[in-house]
Amino acid sequence: MTPTATTPTTDFHGSRVIHSARLVDGDGSITENAWVRFEDGLVVARGTGADWADADDVIDAAAVAGSDAVLTPGFIDIHGHGGAGAAYDEGTEAIRIGRDMHRAHGTTRAVISLVTASVDDLARQVATIADLTESDAEILGSHLEGPFLDPGHQGAHEPTLLRHPNTADVARLLEAGRGTVRQVTIAPELPGGMDAVRQVVASGAAAAVGHTDADADVARAAFEAGASILTHAFNAMNGIHHRAPGPVLVAAADHRVVLEGIADNIHLDPHVIKLLFDAAPGRVALITDAMAAAGSADGHYDLGAVKVTVKDGVARTDDTGSIAGSTLTQDVALRRTVEAGVPLAEAVRALTTTPAGAVGYGAALGLLHPGHVADAVLLGADFTVHGVWVGTAPTR
Repeated sequence: MTPTATTPTTDFHGSRVIHSARLVDGDGSITENAWVRFEDGLVVARGTGADWADADDVIDAAAVAGSDAVLTPGFIDIHGHGGAGAAYDEGTEAIRIGRDMHRAHGTTRAVISLVTASVDDLARQVATIADLTESDAEILGSHLEGPFLDPGHQGAHEPTLLRHPNTADVARLLEAGRGTVRQVTIAPELPGGMDAVRQVVASGAAAAVGHTDADADVARAAFEAGASILTHAFNAMNGIHHRAPGPVLVAAADHRVVLEGIADNIHLDPHVIKLLFDAAPGRVALITDAMAAAGSADGHYDLGAVKVTVKDGVARTDDTGSIAGSTLTQDVALRRTVEAGVPLAEAVRALTTTPAGAVGYGAALGLLHPGHVADAVLLGADFTVHGVWVGTAPTR
């Protein structure tokens, strides 16, 4: 059976060839009339034309997705909270429900993001995700988006649960993850914030600057301390002012930093999406920041301890009206980014190699090169997903 957006193929053992596609790879290259060969979950060869050898499974991309079929590496979402009516902080089954929906839209690997909760609750949730990484290779680990955030930029986080970082709390959460915490968002201006950045980086996770009142100087100091991600750029932080540039321009100027972007035309205007790519070429990671309503209906939802109402696909908190995550999927993020004027190859890079590298998986994921994991997405000319394939377990 040829896979479609609702029937992704996973855990395939044998050989597979996908041919007659426009291959847009995560390194920014584009190859016309390309083919790629997978064996036992890894990419083993690629080429052009009809010089591919027969395989157990042969897929004519043009026949499946049209003459302008596009083949890309699998998408990687390093910041998402749920989907299909399920919130990831609700546990194992909710994570599986949300992942099934996002996989069908091209997201083959994901970091599971958790909103602010008590340290006790977060430790349990991180431990659950650590267990899941052992049985589900599509789950790359966890992202703690809180509780070490600025109350003035709380967004959709419960303010009574926010706290200053201290060595013991940070250590407890990292230890609960057993090496699977991939990212921790911190407001570095908080008391203990810079020390927490260093502690997270020393553990092997990425420290991210976000939900912060940091000015340019504080943001620069955080990046010098080892922070390497800017959490959903422009959102929940000081904006760009001609006399106070804030954290975005500092991050864009620092080639060690990846800037997350939510390309839903709600969190970022299309002109700002384009600006982000122009300011930080090769260093934008397109995330969903999706909450439970992604792939589901408008209505009332919980985002951690916060009540949220989704209307016309826009999620806002009931108490303050703040944007509360998104209902975005990564195929739509690709479409919106290209519509904003970003070249297709750069948009694909932002869904593949850049997020993979940001959380330590650059050697295994994000490219359809021999030796890389055989995660792939087949898209039509309008970026509708027609096929999703997931390869073997990646290594860092």
